[in-house]
Amino acid sequence: MNRYPRWKYVLIGAVLAIGVLYALPNLYGEAPAIQISAKGENPLEDGFAQRAQKLVEAAEIKVTRVQSKPKSMLLVLGSATDQLKAAEVLRKAYGKQYGVALNLAPRTPPWLVGIGADPMVLGLDLRGGVHFLMEVDMDAAKKQQQERFVSDVRTLLRRQHIRYITVGRAKKGIRIVLRSQEDADKTIDKMRDEAQELDVKQLSSADGFELRATVKEQTLADLAKTALQQNITTLRNRINELGVAEPIVQQQGNNRIVVELPGVQDTVRAKQILGATATLEYRLVAEGKNVLAAEQKGLVPAGTRLYHMSNGQPILLNKRLIVSGNQLIDAASGYDQRSGSPMVSVTLNSAGAKRMRDVTTENVGTRMAVVFIERKPVTKIVDGKKIKHTEVSERVINAATIQEPFGRRFQTTGLGSAHEASELALLLRAGALAAPVEIIEERTVGPSLGQDNIERGFLSVVVGLVVVLLFMAVYYRRFGLYADIALMANLVLIVALLSLLGATLTMPGIAGIVLTVGMAVDANVLISERIREELRNGNSPQSSIKAGYEKALSTIADANITTFIAAIVLFSFGTGPIKGFAVTLSIGILTSMFTAIMGTRALVNLTYGHQKHLMKVSI
Repeated sequence: MNRYPRWKYVLIGAVLAIGVLYALPNLYGEAPAIQISAKGENPLEDGFAQRAQKLVEAAEIKVTRVQSKPKSMLLVLGSATDQLKAAEVLRKAYGKQYGVALNLAPRTPPWLVGIGADPMVLGLDLRGGVHFLMEVDMDAAKKQQQERFVSDVRTLLRRQHIRYITVGRAKKGIRIVLRSQEDADKTIDKMRDEAQELDVKQLSSADGFELRATVKEQTLADLAKTALQQNITTLRNRINELGVAEPIVQQQGNNRIVVELPGVQDTVRAKQILGATATLEYRLVAEGKNVLAAEQKGLVPAGTRLYHMSNGQPILLNKRLIVSGNQLIDAASGYDQRSGSPMVSVTLNSAGAKRMRDVTTENVGTRMAVVFIERKPVTKIVDGKKIKHTEVSERVINAATIQEPFGRRFQTTGLGSAHEASELALLLRAGALAAPVEIIEERTVGPSLGQDNIERGFLSVVVGLVVVLLFMAVYYRRFGLYADIALMANLVLIVALLSLLGATLTMPGIAGIVLTVGMAVDANVLISERIREELRNGNSPQSSIKAGYEKALSTIADANITTFIAAIVLFSFGTGPIKGFAVTLSIGILTSMFTAIMGTRALVNLTYGHQKHLMKVSI
């Protein structure tokens, strides 16, 4: 009546054995380590891990273990002192080519690592670091895309040899003024063939034959999504440049990005690097134009634009761009050998190099200016409402005469300090943000606070567990002890699954575990009370045990299914900490169903199942 087939015992034993195996890595703790990461998309060179290990050991620093991946590697060391010494050695040797960061590596034995058993990943609130919630200015992204379309339309008209009076941005789209109806008709035909993202129509105008091109809404929406993804990629590149170990950069909603930097405590430095949108543009100086008239009277000659040098002196530059920051593939800061001033060495991609070579070949003896552009999101309160806009700062940092043609690699000087040169090189290497971002929420968690959170969370689990274990053992006797064993097994399975799935454990996640400790014995309370009820009705102990498990099953299932639905809703609509709580709660529900029903029934069957004339049970 109350016996399990052998395969069920084997199944329960196998599940528990696997659970213990994958929960074990969490007992070994962490060791100080150095993480070396490749910058960009290229993997580490072949044999790099061996060279790095030999370099550290040559400095008389013992390396206990090396973990190598395609794009990163870990050198595990014996102490924090060795970690700092090794970091200094590696940064001196590889700091320019690779990201070198302090990290912690699990002390998991190789035989556990070999079967993919890793400890749980600790969240920011348990490990310490910086959390940012960033909002992307989608309006600015759309305006930037419209500017690009203006440039594309001008290029199209020049290529088709269509003469125009003006092409520029209007309140609603792009305004194109042409010289004849024939040119207008030809422009409409060509734009419908080659610029399908634009809707074009003709308007009546006193200035000439005017067309109005508007960007399609679907195109703008797609471009906004692309800008968001590009920003995420750029932020990841910048974090790699900072040398942060195991950062988290992920999308939240339609226009927000969550950035978590474990181990970083300098919020100001992180904000400056993540939020900046600095880039460079190279333009020819408009020689022979009246700069004073442009500055004082606003008479800017056609085809030029008024800028200012770093010292405030006005200068006229050609509107036509030579190359911009998005054509840069590398940048490094240093000092100019001739003047000793800070400089940034720039390397262009093939298209940018060809363009630079052509322009400098044709304009030897002409000055070329370097424009430094920085965009900052600003929020102002106007009439009690938040108004967001982007402040654009543009200044010419250098205007030097082209002495000879150059192309792929050259230097940019005129920077204020070595620190400014270093920051600019970092931003150029990582790329420009596709749209400005504003940090709307920030949190800093210190390492000591993270450790305190771990201790308090662990204490809460232990206290809750001990109280529940004592209550069940006292009130339900042997059946209570079986429930206690199932509860301990349940905790092991939760930890094993979190480790196996690579889930991040946070304080809300610990709260989910504590809640699960209380909920896990609900099923055993229902089963035990049902058995007691059957015994009071005069049924035999064996039939009471069978009826107790069978009749309580539907109630247990109903209760757990409704809670599981709530957990799924929390995970679907929640963010960050709410998701962490939902994950541990849902895993706890599934494991508790297994341990509380199958696990305790197996123990009861082993104890009482072979007794034919059972007269009494300890409940």
